[in-house]
Amino acid sequence: MLLTITRATLADAEALAGLGATTFSDTFSGTCTDEDMQEFLDENFNLQQVKNELANEQDLYYLAISDGKPIGYLRMMEDYGNLPLMKQWKALELKRLYVDKAFHGMGFAQDLMKFVEQFARQNQFEVIWLGVWEHNVRAKKFYEKTGFTDSGFTHNFPIGSTPQTDNWLWKFMEK
Repeated sequence: MLLTITRATLADAEALAGLGATTFSDTFSGTCTDEDMQEFLDENFNLQQVKNELANEQDLYYLAISDGKPIGYLRMMEDYGNLPLMKQWKALELKRLYVDKAFHGMGFAQDLMKFVEQFARQNQFEVIWLGVWEHNVRAKKFYEKTGFTDSGFTHNFPIGSTPQTDNWLWKFMEK
């Protein structure tokens, strides 16, 4: 299957909101109450929220498209707010990287990560960093396989009233 990665626009907002909600729910259902999950999805993947993010030129969304259908996406930004120590480097935060579960195991997540790394190199970023839920074994193995290491820093990432902790991972770019 051929994959195309393209910058998302406002015209993609509805598809992106649906894909975001589906992939987040598929990944984290069962880790919190149904009510907490629904509240999180309503807040973070509603159409207006996604449109607001897409309207920000610094908020970089890309869709992974196969056979004309969005099957995954990524969101990245030069952002230091969540971990100020990153200010010592030119740092790219990978905020989201998700592939629809029907397409897991087909190499699409690796393709998206290669895209992120190519973008980082082309724009002279020194490091890519991201948060991953401490109990998301599948994602942690993926990130380790692609060269990320645990920074030793964590942050709280509650879903509603359910406390959860993310580990900050990073990958320094080779010169």
